Order: sequence, then C-alpha cells, then structure tokens
Amino acid sequence: MSEIQSKAEIINRNGDNYIVEAQDENGFFFGFKLKNIKPLFSKQSEFQKVEVYASTNHGNILFNDNLTMVSERDEFAYHEMIAHVPLFTHDNPKKVLVIGGGDGGTAREVLRHKAVEKCVMVEIDKAVVDACIEHIPVTASELTTNPRLELKIEDAVKYVAETQEKFDVILVDSTDPIGPAAPLFGPEFYNNIKKVLNEDGIVVSQGESGWYESKMQKVLISLLSDRFKTTKLYNFSNLTYPGGLWSFTYASNKYDPLSFDDAKVKASGLSFQYYNKDIHKAAFCLPEFMKKQLAGLLS
Repeated sequence: MSEIQSKAEIINRNGDNYIVEAQDENGFFFGFKLKNIKPLFSKQSEFQKVEVYASTNHGNILFNDNLTMVSERDEFAYHEMIAHVPLFTHDNPKKVLVIGGGDGGTAREVLRHKAVEKCVMVEIDKAVVDACIEHIPVTASELTTNPRLELKIEDAVKYVAETQEKFDVILVDSTDPIGPAAPLFGPEFYNNIKKVLNEDGIVVSQGESGWYESKMQKVLISLLSDRFKTTKLYNFSNLTYPGGLWSFTYASNKYDPLSFDDAKVKASGLSFQYYNKDIHKAAFCLPEFMKKQLAGLLS
C-alpha cells in the first residue's frame, strides 16, 4: 500500500498567504494563494480532518487530512472523465454505484445521463458531504435535490459485501490508499465489486499518479486483470493533484472503451468542459514511461 504522508501548512510569501501541500518522500510541495487564512469549514470527523479554504485563483478547495481533494476551478476534469468514459461505453447504464465521491461531482455527472434510472452513492464521511454542500455547491448540486440519487452515509466496503443490488457501472471515486480509503485498494473489495456488477458491467476506479504512485497503479491493474477480460488505464490532466497527470483504471468483461459508438456523445445533447469523443479515445494512449511501468498488465 501507499505510504503517502502529507502535511499542509500556511506560509506567507511577499505578503500573500499560501496553503501548501508537502510530500517529503516524493520530494515536492505545491500550494494555492488564499483569500483568508481562516478555513471556511474545518472539522475533525471520525475518519479524517476535513477542511475547505477559499483561494484567490482556484475557488474553494477541499482538503482531507491535508491532501488536496478538489478545487472549484478544475473539478470538471476529474468528474467528467470518471463518469462519461464508462457511461458512454456501456450500451444501457440504468443503475450506477458511486463509491466515495463525497464532494458530489461524480454523481452530478452520472445523473446528467437520462438512461440512468438510479444512482447509489456510498460515502463514509458525512463531514465531506456537509462541507461541499455548504461551500462547494458546484459539485454538490445534486446531493439533496435529485430523486434518482440514493445517498448512503456508510462504509462502502461493508455495503458491497452485503448488498443484493446489481449495477451496470461502478465508479470507485476514492481518495489515496490511506486512512478510510485504504480497504478500497484490496482484493476482497474487488471480489465484492465483481459480485455486485452485472455480467456486462464496467468498473472505473481512481487510478493514482503514474509519476508518483506507479507501484499502486500496478497493484490496481493486477487486481482488475485477474478478474476481468478487458483491463485498461486512461489519463487526464488537472491542476490540483501532484504531477498534473492522473489516471483511472477501467475494467469490463464485455466492453472495450475504444470501440464505443461515439455518435452517442453528440446524440446525448450534453455539453462538457473537458470530455469529448476524441478525448475519450486519446486518454487511453499512454506515454511510453507508463507503458513500460505497466508492461504485461493491460489488455
């Protein structure tokens, strides 16, 4: 498992205050200029410290245990790519399970698809949901108003082990493999994911950084390749995660994401800020260093 240890602190630079995230083992730090050093929201929950700060250039930003989770400025890149790649690939995604995703952005994008009759979202930490409803409404807009959303505040590991429901698409929108998210990166969890996924289903998971977490990417891809016929990894770029280049894993026993009917994108009538039919395919074109790191693991 990852041994990420991050610390966030506020520093003053030329009279301006910045909140910086530092990971000593990876040898980097980066930060965001703040409007105010006082957080808009701060709570130590049962699971983690949850904070929201107002920045000058990136909108409000959510931190969990000092790790940057989401900023208003670029949240659409992550949420559009985790949701629309599998939902446009699947022929008829009626039931979707979102694991984690407490900011609400993934559920928001899922619910834009008219074919989706029900989206179940299982988030362990109510503090994250409360923080985003109050301070990051751009992502949390559907959490309290959409009748097709069933929000459960509970342990997703326990949920997938016990539920009798089946899903067409499962999106594992987790944080890094530390703290409450650690069990979401293990074999027992993915055994249960396969159990609650329909035979023609698709599972997409937050896939870490090819720059800093290549070992964890190998663990995830290995777990999936042992259980599914088609296993791939795709990338997107963002402003708030270390290295800028970030990944999702993709797995299915039926659907190849590169063979999807791209006419469905136009027919949907949906507009996007990051995703489009060309990005859908291009995202699976991996840089050479990642191909070498994952050699023999992708299908």
